[in-house]
Amino acid sequence: MRPVRRPSSAFDVFEGGLDPAAAARIAHDSARALVHRVRDSDDPDLVERMVAFTDEHGLDTLAELWSQAGARTLPGALWRLSLLRALVQQDAAGSALLFQRGSEVLATADVVVAGAESPTGPDEIRVLADEVLRGAYRGDFAIALDRAAAFCRTAAAGAADLADDADTTANDSRATALTTQAARLASSARDFSACAALERLAALD
Repeated sequence: MRPVRRPSSAFDVFEGGLDPAAAARIAHDSARALVHRVRDSDDPDLVERMVAFTDEHGLDTLAELWSQAGARTLPGALWRLSLLRALVQQDAAGSALLFQRGSEVLATADVVVAGAESPTGPDEIRVLADEVLRGAYRGDFAIALDRAAAFCRTAAAGAADLADDADTTANDSRATALTTQAARLASSARDFSACAALERLAALD
């Protein structure tokens, strides 16, 4: 049976049976080992296999290792990058709508940093999500984190703008859902940016 894919609520901490200290050690050790193995490998297909791993097994396997790690740690960053890609793949149209709307209202360089083609439709947003996750395993981890942060800020701006539209049409439930989504995306953007800064200081662990 294929593992169940996690919804957006998977950002929440999972309960586990392991001793917290042991679980944290395993999460950090496995994340370091994985990243260094891929970066040091001469196998050009290894990155593609790592990206395909989540598609084949779902997020459960990664969640068991990394989901309890802090957002501003190496395993936490890897988990959230994988989760972000999975969420985009599951709702590419919705993600593209948020990003495209955000690109229209933001006056920052985030759209450029994220690197999505314009106009941004479902296919373009899937490509962006794949590129960001691949970047994490190719050695340019800080750049991958910057791109993830820029995506989240752009999508957050789009969600907030769409929430305003829903307010004007008295669609309270949609406005509330979009406002909540905007807040979560903005929080993720802050975490990704913080991780990128730590990575550049060789302090992301």
